[in-house]
Amino acid sequence: MIRLYDFWESGNAYKVRLLLTQLGIPFERVPVDILKGETHTDEFLRKNPNHRVPVVEWPDGRTLAESNAILFYFAQGTKYLPEDPWLRAQVLQWMFFEQYSHEPFIAVMRFWHFSGQLEANRQFVAEKTERGYHALKIMDAHLSPRSYFAGDSYSIADIALYAYTHVAGEGSFDLGRFGAVNAWLNRVRRQDGHILITDSVGTEINFPE
Repeated sequence: MIRLYDFWESGNAYKVRLLLTQLGIPFERVPVDILKGETHTDEFLRKNPNHRVPVVEWPDGRTLAESNAILFYFAQGTKYLPEDPWLRAQVLQWMFFEQYSHEPFIAVMRFWHFSGQLEANRQFVAEKTERGYHALKIMDAHLSPRSYFAGDSYSIADIALYAYTHVAGEGSFDLGRFGAVNAWLNRVRRQDGHILITDSVGTEINFPE
């Protein structure tokens, strides 16, 4: 069985939990507390030298990091990743957008709030907020005439963007300003196998010493 090293509050780790659950793939969940520095231990660094979660580990010792790469790997051959080259490229376009133009602002603001680091980073808050809203505006405009980000069906592009968008309010972003985004969030919540970011899934085991 595969192992998923993750942190509950991480939207990037949630992406993987969500897709694995929707695909019906069993996994062992290994909690790693990033706030306690557990991603900097020698044991974890052997799995991902970039000291970040999520990481998926196979029984043969192979590991794969970076949430969107993990989504892409598991979605191949499923309905969550189109076979059509153009639609597949659109999926990747939005996944790259999520990591470059969305996550660094919306996710970071949320992290500063729940980790108690907001005041220490006060000088960066205005820029992070402005650029986060910019990403949400782009998403809202794209979704206004359509239901999903790539083509006519739910894909890993939607999973990638949903993870941090649906909790953007925890970073003081006002999602009420974005009608198309909110309608899309509701469509994602209605997908088969949907789980909450707080749901306990997988078989939980302790981080190996």
